[in-house]
Amino acid sequence: MAAGDNKKLFVRIMLGAVVFVLGAGMLLYLVPQGPNTDVNATDTVARVGDQKVTLQEVQQRLADIERQNTVPKQLETLYAQQILKSLVFQRELEYEAKRLGIHVTNEEVADRIKQFLPAAFNGDSPIGMDQYTQLVQRQFQMTVPAFEEAVRQSILQEKFQKLVTDGISVSPAEIQEQFLYQNEKVKLDYVEFNPQDLEAKITPTDEQIKAEYDKDKSKYQVPEKRVAQYGVIDINKLRASVQIPDDVLKAEYQKNISQYEVPDRAHVEHILLMTVGKTDAEVAEIQKKAQDILDQLKKGAKFEDLAKKYSEDPGTKDKGGDLGWIVRGQTVPEFEKAAFSLPVGQLSGLIKTQYGFHIIKVLARETAHTKPFDEVEDSIKAPMVLAKADQEANDEADKLAAAIRQSSRTAIDTLAKQFSLTVGETRPISVTDPLLELGNSPEVKDAIFRLSQGNTSLPIQTDRGYVVVSVKSIVPAHQGTLDEVRDRVISDLKQQLSTQEAKSKAEELAKRAKAGENFAAAAKALGLDAKTSDLFSRAGSISGVASGKQLADAFHMSQGEVAQPLNLGANWLVYRVADKVEPNPEDFEKQKASLMDQALQEKRSLAFQAFQTSLENRLKQEGKLQLMPDKLKGFGDLS
Repeated sequence: MAAGDNKKLFVRIMLGAVVFVLGAGMLLYLVPQGPNTDVNATDTVARVGDQKVTLQEVQQRLADIERQNTVPKQLETLYAQQILKSLVFQRELEYEAKRLGIHVTNEEVADRIKQFLPAAFNGDSPIGMDQYTQLVQRQFQMTVPAFEEAVRQSILQEKFQKLVTDGISVSPAEIQEQFLYQNEKVKLDYVEFNPQDLEAKITPTDEQIKAEYDKDKSKYQVPEKRVAQYGVIDINKLRASVQIPDDVLKAEYQKNISQYEVPDRAHVEHILLMTVGKTDAEVAEIQKKAQDILDQLKKGAKFEDLAKKYSEDPGTKDKGGDLGWIVRGQTVPEFEKAAFSLPVGQLSGLIKTQYGFHIIKVLARETAHTKPFDEVEDSIKAPMVLAKADQEANDEADKLAAAIRQSSRTAIDTLAKQFSLTVGETRPISVTDPLLELGNSPEVKDAIFRLSQGNTSLPIQTDRGYVVVSVKSIVPAHQGTLDEVRDRVISDLKQQLSTQEAKSKAEELAKRAKAGENFAAAAKALGLDAKTSDLFSRAGSISGVASGKQLADAFHMSQGEVAQPLNLGANWLVYRVADKVEPNPEDFEKQKASLMDQALQEKRSLAFQAFQTSLENRLKQEGKLQLMPDKLKGFGDLS
């Protein structure tokens, strides 16, 4: 039912950052925000014609992603790069569309909305604006203008894809090549040599360590380090002390009582087999498959297991079909009728909708009601406590700032007595070290390395509360002695030695196996276990080890042949062709239609990528595209 594909977070972000993917389904996952040109010029990170991409837009997109998914800190730079590239391409399409006279009409937008949001129409007539606004907000967590802009952008890109790729075709030779690519398969015996696995077994001698250090002493610089004293207006202590009277909470409840009205709703899980775009014969086969799944459920099979195995709704498949709570008007009529009439805990029959065949199970249902005060008291109290604590912290920070302005050299211990600050001291830190004591706040760290020794900063807002810092001591940057940098020298040395050993072992295994020694026995003699892959094509891989593209030579080797050691970045791989399966010529005609479609889609994709690159290069040459990635500090180099 959901159009957004959440199989893998990274893939979804790369696709969803700007180029909205609007597939068939009742629920869509779209990243909001349309073009924004009314911005401060200092916030601009790219410009296409008179359209701007701003730092705020990139940050907002990343924040939208992080609200729904955990984004590893080490990948934020990559996400920001892709978001920026996508936003720039969106502006480039807008510029080119204007130049070529390509337009998206209101009628086209309305037709597309009718496809994806049928509940927005009564027959051919749109529902009321208030209902439409609520529906869009509930379905997509977007405003109506942002939603309609997302739809318009999708249609515009489709028009360019059609313009660029309509004349593309594939030759018989290309179809044959695709057939070989997918059907020629190999199975490999292999050993992977990972230097990191060898590092733990390497213990450099004192002589080796000293020699490594002496080889390039200038490499081992110790940066300037500072120790800072800090005082904190602790927000958590303030929150713990805040009291909100019951009469105030009850008055807030009555004031906003409409927020606590719960409509009729049902908690539903479902299995969907899609029929969109299928022939009548295919639909009949899909119906048989759906009936077989239903029969399995009636015999006691677990609903969640079959949903994960068979359901074609990417939004709920991995959750065992769990759609969550739905309300009336949110789904198509056939689905809604079953969801609000089926007894709780029972299975539906096959339900046919415009999307396909559904099997529904209602987990729970609630009739419309207003949540009582006792049930929502904590949710009312929490934001009021936060607001009151924040106000108290702000007031105290203003007083603290006034005191520091009178004398920036007032000691933190003195300020602590006057303002009840929590006082502490950092360990010696460099510019690149994490500031763990204060939540790794970049603003606090910047103050520590900007202040003169003995001066106290103005209050800085952090997750812990308002912080003031004063530099207690400074150790200047200098070339490290061996004792100071010994750990770094050992780490560098172990990395070098383990890399050399990995390569040496790989060469030794290849030599032994090529000389006729049993592959597994030769690996064992080197302290490693040989593994055997599954059969895979050039489109496949040895999972977690190497792709079919990296192993392309294996498809030109004979069964039993041993390859030369293959360098995979830091790792080395030695493999032997254990089995080789040639394509069955009789399968060619069976696969020809799908092979042609796949080859065509690949050529179209490459053509559109080439169009994107060409468009960007042309706009740069014309001076219509300007990139200012240096404005995006904290996200790395985006040039």
